[in-house]
Amino acid sequence: MHHSTVRRSLLKKTLAGLGCALLLSPLSLQIAHAADPEKEELKLGFIKLTDMAPLAIAYEKGFFEDEGLYVTLEAQANWKVLLDRVITGELDGAHMLAGQPLGATIGFGTKAEVVTAFSMDLNGNGITMSNAVWEEMKKHVPMADGKPVHPIKADALKPVIEQYKAKGKPFNLGMVFPVSTHNYELRYWLAAGGINPGYYAPAKGDITGTLNADALLSVTPPPQMPATLEAGTISGYSVGEPWNQAAVFKGIGVPVITDYEIWKNNPEKVLGVSKAWADANPETHKRLVKALIRAGMWLDANGNANRKEAVEILSRPEYVGADAKVIANSMTGTFEYEKGDKREVPDFNVFFRYNATYPYYSDAIWYLTQMRRWGQIGEAKPDSWYLDIAKQVYLPAVYQSAASELVAEGKAKAEDFPASSEEGFRAPSNEFIDGLTYDGRKPNEYINQFKIGLKPDSVL
Repeated sequence: MHHSTVRRSLLKKTLAGLGCALLLSPLSLQIAHAADPEKEELKLGFIKLTDMAPLAIAYEKGFFEDEGLYVTLEAQANWKVLLDRVITGELDGAHMLAGQPLGATIGFGTKAEVVTAFSMDLNGNGITMSNAVWEEMKKHVPMADGKPVHPIKADALKPVIEQYKAKGKPFNLGMVFPVSTHNYELRYWLAAGGINPGYYAPAKGDITGTLNADALLSVTPPPQMPATLEAGTISGYSVGEPWNQAAVFKGIGVPVITDYEIWKNNPEKVLGVSKAWADANPETHKRLVKALIRAGMWLDANGNANRKEAVEILSRPEYVGADAKVIANSMTGTFEYEKGDKREVPDFNVFFRYNATYPYYSDAIWYLTQMRRWGQIGEAKPDSWYLDIAKQVYLPAVYQSAASELVAEGKAKAEDFPASSEEGFRAPSNEFIDGLTYDGRKPNEYINQFKIGLKPDSVL
């Protein structure tokens, strides 16, 4: 019998035992007036990555059950299977790449209406190169006190790729999915160093993303990244933890940069549900968000004091199933680059700080700008289109409703959350590896700044 089923039967017996005493209590009067969840038993999907942590913590700490939800968590084979199962209703929701609800809504790949009311985390990814590539890169990386100066730019990789070209060899890199943060971060980093990662041309039937590419990017599921690198099929990859640190532990590769250094405090995963499910289950949806907000708060509480316990939970086979030491390498505020070069990165994984859980329209719009930049959106779009799509997919009203209930219940403070007057835009930021400024209200102006990439009105 599954944990949640066991807990549920115990809870029902306890309530039955309390009987009339509960019915007469003030608490019961509040419960009677509160809307019941439309659906109590839920199945949520995830991929075996450190940043599925809010789901594991909400389950293990009883936050789902506090909301009257009985959840089964189920690992999925890959991002496509996970998305398809949310769309068909086999899963009620899932840990998703932030680009997945957006990609589905605009019809890149699978066409379906998928929404999110909860951003799961900030940061959490890295780019790893094979030992052989790193040895060549290192010749072009500034050093201080015998160690590489960070952040390491893709400028150091460019001569390596030119060597491959001169020998007529392709330079292959892995990323996890065409609409993943990892794809856009890897492309962003490469392009900032003068390397063209290639274009998508769906109108021409070319969805490989390798048109005019200096480096060929292809999909590899996260847990398979280290083995694919070791086999020599790829020369590097962009992935979430623990699969960069796994390369360090295995001695097969070197993480050269974290996404925190590419775009400081970038949004990473979301809780994705189908629009049909959200429309049919508004109370359940709000309660899910409440439980996950509490999990995010727990994960970041008291300067990450709970992270060691979180590492132990995540290392279990039903969750990430990686060695606790590997998970702890990034999850507890450090990150190891070259073997032995461990540095403090307190915000490598952020689950609540900096309004990490709020579904900002500007976060959605950034992903859409990169889809346009690389040809996944094949034609010019006005600024208004970007905001319209963001509003179709991101549901801050659901989040605000969940947050206000947590405040009313004394489980959170009002100052923990963005103001109710929040319009859905983070302040413009230039904390990117190339120093360009992103303002979510001006997507076309942003796209126009890039030296490599389609311009707002380009057509392939």
